Amino acid sequence: MNKVKVLVIGGGGREHALAHAFARSARCEKVFVSPGNAGIALEYPCVMLPDREKIYEFCLDEGIGMVFIGPEQPIAEGLSDYLVAKGVRVLAPSMAAARLESSKAFAKEIMQSCAAPCAKFRMIKSSEEAGEILPTLALPIVLKADGLAAGKGVIIAYDHDEAQEACNELLAAQCGAEGVLAEEYLEGWEASLFVFSDGDGFCTTVFAQDHKQLLDNDKGPNTGGMGAFCPVAEAEPYRRKVEEKIVAPVLTEMKKRGNPYFGILYVGLMMTARGAHVIEFNCRFGDPEAQAVLPMLKTDFVELCEAMFEGKVGQINLDWESGSCVAVIMAAEGYPGTYVKSLPISISELEGRVYYSGVTKGENGLISSGGRILAVVNGGEDLKSAREKAYADLGRISIPQSVYRKDIGTRINRISRVE
Repeated sequence: MNKVKVLVIGGGGREHALAHAFARSARCEKVFVSPGNAGIALEYPCVMLPDREKIYEFCLDEGIGMVFIGPEQPIAEGLSDYLVAKGVRVLAPSMAAARLESSKAFAKEIMQSCAAPCAKFRMIKSSEEAGEILPTLALPIVLKADGLAAGKGVIIAYDHDEAQEACNELLAAQCGAEGVLAEEYLEGWEASLFVFSDGDGFCTTVFAQDHKQLLDNDKGPNTGGMGAFCPVAEAEPYRRKVEEKIVAPVLTEMKKRGNPYFGILYVGLMMTARGAHVIEFNCRFGDPEAQAVLPMLKTDFVELCEAMFEGKVGQINLDWESGSCVAVIMAAEGYPGTYVKSLPISISELEGRVYYSGVTKGENGLISSGGRILAVVNGGEDLKSAREKAYADLGRISIPQSVYRKDIGTRINRISRVE
């Protein structure tokens, strides 16, 4: 059996979950994470590789068999292209294919070309244009930065003055060359599906559900995600149409344009009375959905990645643990705005796992360094059991001035029309 060394690029909870998924594989010799964090370093060697040249040198020196890029920024900046051109095997799309995430306008163009269901939209490039277009749109209006915004570039405006102000704010932030996307508001509930694509074939994961708002009952500002669970039973009736009407046509369109999509494609969905509609694409695993989904995967993760490199991923039937998994984020007070740092972290023995994101070394152990500090993850025979176990573990963790949602996994998702 040929074993491989793996390098995971990134330093958050998603990358911790990825490292753990690789480490569970019988085909994995060793996992490195760059830059990682002090929490990840308790389990896996973390290396500081400040630029793409250093990453390549490390791959040569250590005999790295595959690189998995976690965050969107290095993918959008072409790290995959650089490494692939030098003969390194990389699990991530090219910079051109990653425009499905880095440009909302491009993603909409692709969806229009292949008739994938999505919200109606207009692109706005200036404040003056906003003044002309926004008053003609039905309320509420969803406003999105065209480019990358770390999961926080979405504002829902309930009157036209609010829409103008939000549009000006997003334009000033300059997240994307095409300006701001003004989109119709879709009524329904959200779910996420991850696609493993080798450019020709694909296979999909269980559905997951993220909880973006900071507070219980979906109140408060949008964050990078305060928790997730999987599977989402109510989403399963939509699977066939999502794969046939969205995933397959989009991947075919990308290949037709000369930019085949190789890597993980996140499909953010709104389940509406008109069936499933695309909210957005991401060119990587979601965070914190990855922390809930990856522990449920029974299929050997290295073998799954090898199938992608061999162009055989379409022949894979993914195998999953029974039951459910819940991930709850502990964040620093003030997040997603200005938050407190250097909070001491005390953890008693847990039944489940912790995936670290915003942590560093303190004098007496780990302390917080980011807005989202860690994810508490646990599984159970059903969603109720998984929730109980995850929240019991939260009671064994002490972080002063921290916040977390107490309702992860309690939304009511109603099955409506499945088109």
